[in-house]
Amino acid sequence: MADTLEFNEIYQEVKGSMNDGRLRLSRQGVIFKNSKTGKVDNIQASELAEGVWRRVALGHGLKLLTKNGHVYKYDGFRESEFDKLSDFFKAHYRLELAEKDLCVKGWNWGTVRFGGQLLSFDIGEQPVFEIPLSNVSQCTTGKNEVTLEFHQNDDAEVSLMEVRFYVPPTQEDGVDPVEAFAQNVLSKADVIQATGDAICIFRELQCLTPRGRYDIRIYPTFLHLHGKTFDYKIPYTTVLRLFLLPHKDQRQMFFVISLDPPIKQGQTRYHFLILLFSKDEDISLTLNMNEEEVEKRFEGRLTKNMSGSLYEMVSRVMKALVNRKITVPGNFQGHSGAQCITCSYKASSGLLYPLERGFIYVHKPPVHIRFDEISFVNFARGTTTTRSFDFEIETKQGTQYTFSSIEREEYGKLFDFVNAKKLNIKNRGLKEGMKQSYDEYADSDEDQHDAYLERMKEEGKIREENANDSSDGSGEETDESFNPGEEDDDVAEEFDSNASASSSSGDGDSDRDEKKPAKKAKIVKDRKPRKKQLESKKGKDPNAPKRPMSAYMLWLNANREKIKSDHPGISITDLSKKAGELWKAMSKEKKEEWDRKAEDARRDYEKAMKEYSVGSKSESSKAERSKKKKKKQEKQMKGKAEKKGAASKSLSSTKSPAKNMSESFKSKEFVSSDESSSGESKKEDSEEEGAASPPPSSEESASGSD
Repeated sequence: MADTLEFNEIYQEVKGSMNDGRLRLSRQGVIFKNSKTGKVDNIQASELAEGVWRRVALGHGLKLLTKNGHVYKYDGFRESEFDKLSDFFKAHYRLELAEKDLCVKGWNWGTVRFGGQLLSFDIGEQPVFEIPLSNVSQCTTGKNEVTLEFHQNDDAEVSLMEVRFYVPPTQEDGVDPVEAFAQNVLSKADVIQATGDAICIFRELQCLTPRGRYDIRIYPTFLHLHGKTFDYKIPYTTVLRLFLLPHKDQRQMFFVISLDPPIKQGQTRYHFLILLFSKDEDISLTLNMNEEEVEKRFEGRLTKNMSGSLYEMVSRVMKALVNRKITVPGNFQGHSGAQCITCSYKASSGLLYPLERGFIYVHKPPVHIRFDEISFVNFARGTTTTRSFDFEIETKQGTQYTFSSIEREEYGKLFDFVNAKKLNIKNRGLKEGMKQSYDEYADSDEDQHDAYLERMKEEGKIREENANDSSDGSGEETDESFNPGEEDDDVAEEFDSNASASSSSGDGDSDRDEKKPAKKAKIVKDRKPRKKQLESKKGKDPNAPKRPMSAYMLWLNANREKIKSDHPGISITDLSKKAGELWKAMSKEKKEEWDRKAEDARRDYEKAMKEYSVGSKSESSKAERSKKKKKKQEKQMKGKAEKKGAASKSLSSTKSPAKNMSESFKSKEFVSSDESSSGESKKEDSEEEGAASPPPSSEESASGSD
């Protein structure tokens, strides 16, 4: 018989929700790893007390009870796997795997049995339903009635919030059945009650998520955050991991607490509690316990009186109470010597820490990604500048995280780190020896370098599209119009008149004038040709026949849906690659069939083009005739207009000489009132007039004398 049994796609029932994962049974015990959170349940073989096989909604299920009262439920088995599991339990655990079916009578009265962490409502010997008492948040009593209230389940669309039991009175004296029922529930219920004093209190700690300053009260079983507006009670059982991360400025420290289930503030869920400390803050701490109790409970991990840095005290107390190791950054060092990289995620700036078994981003929103969850990583060019690059991570579930605006100097260090961790880098593929060597069942909670992966919906990156578009548009105009060899002469000729008109200006001004027109000339020059090019592109006839497809494209269109169904979730690029591989591997006989279809499509196209060309020629000839008629009419109209203009010009020219002569002629006796009365000026004027004016004819002298 095999020493181990492995089952994939098994569902564990936890607080009313079904979490899928992987189950492995070995001689040492039972291990279940949650595929969503990476949390591992490890049940030692010596702790198993009972195993039950039963039919459930998802096929068949396995219920395991331990000696300390804990119950574990796993669903999703096939009926045929019962014999294999039964033999394995007999051989390695020395347990009989009992078969028990649930009662489906529909009765609402029966017997309540308390066993370990379960409340079982039975009819006869068959259970009807079971309630894990750890799900109970409150238990109240009334007359002959007990009411159980449950924690809200955020993962389920519909969740059970309340159940009421009617408890009939009994004849026994001194025993109240209602109180006995309530005490059995409260002894195992997850009801947080602040009984007693706190072990210690940290005052006014700065918290980044949820934002504000809180007093942290440390109780034996839970953590109490007390703020001005909100209070949170965090059971230590909900703490998955602890991180202690140095800030890039080397003066502050982040202390990160990973939570599952998260704390709630209205509709907001906080999967991470992030505290920020200054390295300079010191504290002296005294625990509210005597030395014997401290030694007995914490076994030397804590002492009654402690002093040191504030972040060291908080992390030390939390480590002892939660019993988890603290994850710190590994050997990675960036370009500046820091153990983190400055980047942006979802338009918020933060710090990315490469750890030994994952990445964690602090702080808005916090993200932790384990290496065993990563499908591949990619280094991409920055969207806004060449001085930075983007680091992309895609998980096996298809979620993508993009950390942008990383300085170019960090590329070499980050690439070497990713290469050393044997992660698959996109566009390079897995080389020899680069396959991932992570244990599928490694206990990520016990490993100090593993952490919880918060599921966040992928949002699109914020890009500065408007700024880029405007800058591109202005660049096109100046580049297209700048032709230095063609425009120098035109610029000089165009602005010669301006240069001569401003001759009184200095040399500096003339130099500026020569430079300025060159810019104007660029814009004036080449706009019309560009419009013509755009018009020619737009002028494509939509009625023209479409070109025929090749044999490969015809085959791809016919088989695209089949490839998608065979490979669900395949991307467009991967689909085209896969199609190319299938076409290449296809036999010649099958390809000839598609070649014939492509040849038929080509013949149809040629035939359609001939018909289209004949029709377009007839239409073009009609258009040319109409254009010629319009041109003739325009010429005739122009000729008539020119003739009329010439006739009007000749008439005006015959009238104007007589008019001009009559206006310009003056007799010698005529003296204007503006002329001076001196005799010299009269003589000079008369001599000039006599020399300048021709002798008058007899007709003109007669008309003048008249």
